Amino acid sequence: MYQPPLFKETRLDVLHALIRAHPLGLLISNGPDGPEANPLPFLLDAEPAPYGRLRAHLARANPQWRVLADSPDALIVFQGVDSYITPSWYATKRETGKVVPTWNYAMVQVRGRVRVVDDGEWLAGQIAELTATHEGSRAEPWQVSDAPDAYIAAQMKGIVGLEIEITEIEGKWKVSQNRPVADRVGVAEGLETGKPSAEHAEMAQLVRRYGGLEGE
Repeated sequence: MYQPPLFKETRLDVLHALIRAHPLGLLISNGPDGPEANPLPFLLDAEPAPYGRLRAHLARANPQWRVLADSPDALIVFQGVDSYITPSWYATKRETGKVVPTWNYAMVQVRGRVRVVDDGEWLAGQIAELTATHEGSRAEPWQVSDAPDAYIAAQMKGIVGLEIEITEIEGKWKVSQNRPVADRVGVAEGLETGKPSAEHAEMAQLVRRYGGLEGE
C-alpha cells in the first residue's frame, strides 16, 4: 500500500480496533487463474504475538479455499470510515484557489498465510463466536441453538474454515493531515455541518484527532 509518512498508522491497538469495528474484510489471493477476492466477516484474536490471528469461513462451493490450500499467501483489506472532501471547505480555496477535491479514509491491510480448516468442532466454535459477537448487543440475540440441530449440521457441511496468522499489518489514516491547519479546521466543520451523518461525524473526529485540533 502506498504510504506517505503523514498517513501511516502503526499502533497495533488502533489497527485492531478498526478491524473489530469493520470486520467485513476483502480476502485477496492469487492462483493459477489470476487474483481472486471475496468479502468475508472475520474474527480477530489478539494472539499469537506479534500481530494476532484472523478466523473466518467461506462456502465449500467457493473455489478460493482450494486456491488458498495450494497458494496460502493472502491479503485482507479492512475499510474503515471514508468521506469525499470538497475543496470548498479549505481556507486555501479562498486564498489562492489552488486546491482540488480528495477522499479521506481509514484502512487496514493484513498479510498472512492461510490454513484451511475442515474440522466440525473448529467450525462450530468459530460460528458460535461470530454469532455472539454480532448478536450480543441485541435485546433478544439470536443463537445458533435457536435453529434445529439437523439444519445447522447440514449448513456446516457447506462451509470451510480459514485461519490466518498475521505476518504483516499496516494502517493508513488519510484524514487531511497534509493540509494547513486552517484547511483541517474547515474540513472538520464542513463534515459536521454539511450533510450530517454518522460517517461524517466519525471522519470529523479523525480529522480533529490526527490533525491536532482536539479541544478547538
